[in-house]
Amino acid sequence: MNVIEVQNLTKDYGHGRGIFDVSFSVAKGETLGFLGPNGAGKSTTMRHLMGFSKPQSGNAKINSMDCSKNYSRILENVGYLPGEVALPEGLNGTEFIKMMQGMRKNKNNDRVNYLLNTFKLDPSGSVKKMSIGEKRKLAVVTAFLDDPDILLLDEPTSGLDPVMQEIFIDFIRGEKKRGKTILLSSHIFSEVEAVCDRIAIIKDGKLVSTVNADDVKHGLKNIFTLTFSVKSSFEKFIKNDFTFDKIFFDVLKCNVLVNDEDTNKFINEVSKYQLTGMQEHSVSLEEYFMHFYENDKKFGGVK
Repeated sequence: MNVIEVQNLTKDYGHGRGIFDVSFSVAKGETLGFLGPNGAGKSTTMRHLMGFSKPQSGNAKINSMDCSKNYSRILENVGYLPGEVALPEGLNGTEFIKMMQGMRKNKNNDRVNYLLNTFKLDPSGSVKKMSIGEKRKLAVVTAFLDDPDILLLDEPTSGLDPVMQEIFIDFIRGEKKRGKTILLSSHIFSEVEAVCDRIAIIKDGKLVSTVNADDVKHGLKNIFTLTFSVKSSFEKFIKNDFTFDKIFFDVLKCNVLVNDEDTNKFINEVSKYQLTGMQEHSVSLEEYFMHFYENDKKFGGVK
């Protein structure tokens, strides 16, 4: 059962900004990582799921309800952590928490105390005087205070120090075990790899690839670095319909990208050529992402 559904979602702000025909889903109990740099369209997608923006075409649904039409009902069971935290500066942290409890009709102070202890936050100080990290932790506490089943987390560790980032990741692992459905947007590879079941890569407002986290751990693809002893053999080889990452004509060397399931077939083909060396290593998520951003064609067809 899909809890979150985004279908052909489009919002064009002009000059190439916005999101264009974005489609994905998140099943009940699944964590989907939404990976891309700043400005790629992650926050815009999140705002549509929260009902803050209306699409020009397509739709966003949570629990089969249209987010732009039923946002008040949907938000009753959604915890949202925005990428940019804006808090009322006239309150202290405790007052803000109580205000959010009242809005969400939740008076579970045990839950609040658990979150405050977990994230080591003293809420008694003025919001205006809080550091960026303290404001982020206050936003985390209020996003989780009524224990929602669905979590929309937009760059959730932004502003947190490395120790607190690890605490947050461990907390999300615990939420996953409890069956929460999570959409987590980030540009941090380790964060996405640590908690996500699937990873969707977005570029320039378009979803360009979706991969399983297990495939990432075992290597999405393999890079073979081949060095040839004879120029004629090298020139013949590079005419093949392989996916070449790099070709070094001056030293008769090339890097070839090979799907894991095609490795044996590739090696059998390579054995027909005169080589002086062959090296292999698996492509990490970061390498996959960076090569994909440099050249879509290199990693096409993984959707």
